Amino acid sequence: MRKSVKPVYLAGQANVTSRNQDLPTGDQSRGADNWYESEQVVKTPIRFKNLYDMELTGNLFVPKNLDRTMRHSAIIVGAPNGAVKEQSANLYATKLAEFGFVTLSFDQVFWGESAGSPRNAMAPDLYSESFSAAADYLTTLTYVAEDQIGVLGICASGSFSLNQAKVDTRLKAIATVSLTDMGAVARGMRDAMGGHTMVDQAATQRTQEEVGAEVLYTSGTPEKIGPDSDAFSKEFYDFYRTQRGAGNTTTQPTLTSFVKLLNFYSLSDIATVSPRPLLFIAGENAISLGFSEDAYAAATEPKELYKVADAGHVDLYDRTALIPFAKLNDFFSRNL
Repeated sequence: MRKSVKPVYLAGQANVTSRNQDLPTGDQSRGADNWYESEQVVKTPIRFKNLYDMELTGNLFVPKNLDRTMRHSAIIVGAPNGAVKEQSANLYATKLAEFGFVTLSFDQVFWGESAGSPRNAMAPDLYSESFSAAADYLTTLTYVAEDQIGVLGICASGSFSLNQAKVDTRLKAIATVSLTDMGAVARGMRDAMGGHTMVDQAATQRTQEEVGAEVLYTSGTPEKIGPDSDAFSKEFYDFYRTQRGAGNTTTQPTLTSFVKLLNFYSLSDIATVSPRPLLFIAGENAISLGFSEDAYAAATEPKELYKVADAGHVDLYDRTALIPFAKLNDFFSRNL
């Protein structure tokens, strides 16, 4: 996401499988380790379908010493908006598996290796459904306790997972990290542009694409930055356009689908998630901190807001010296 909605031409998103050595190194301080792998965990590529028969691609993480004759707690981990499972989600899934949980990360529909056309489409209802689809898959595993499934949503996945928790009580405990309410983001951008400019742009573009115009992409992480780039752009660039988390060519959605977010109200009725517990983790310096504070205020007990000292928004994607993994382990251990 960016502050403007200026459309750009892009080639679409490539898959991310490993660190791209051709990119700038990026800021590797404070334990940045997006590509972390563990000898204590077995990672297995998986595929599963959502309610609408669309196939999703994911990774299943299982502790090597797991007793498969017993049933264990599981956690679904959702990546940031426009990211794929290899960007932040795999790191969290691996670390939580080291604590003994069965974990699952996935590519959202329309992104990465999952199904959906056109690529990079924004579909908040389908993004939310993905968490239930992952739960469907986990319930088929004989070593997973179907009444002990939790969710961790990073950035926008926090809003999608909260939205789905309102309609799927199998999701027993929900934690968010750097929560971003994508509906509120889009509405703020619309209002900043004034009038119906954003909606007019998307409507006009739909007409043009219907007769063969190139697909336009908007928002997302910039492909290039310079000395005059704002701090927001620089923060996201340093993860998505460097070796820290890089590889995919764009986090930018299609212009025609971006307006779908205007109708997305993930925090509406969040109180209905109770009595299932909620944990909101955010950096005290994060540009997104207000979303976690708003969600916490709107939610009912049990709930907790945990602020990470000296951390920004993207810091909690991969900086292992800042990410409170022990806090997450405690939350899910107590509530699953």
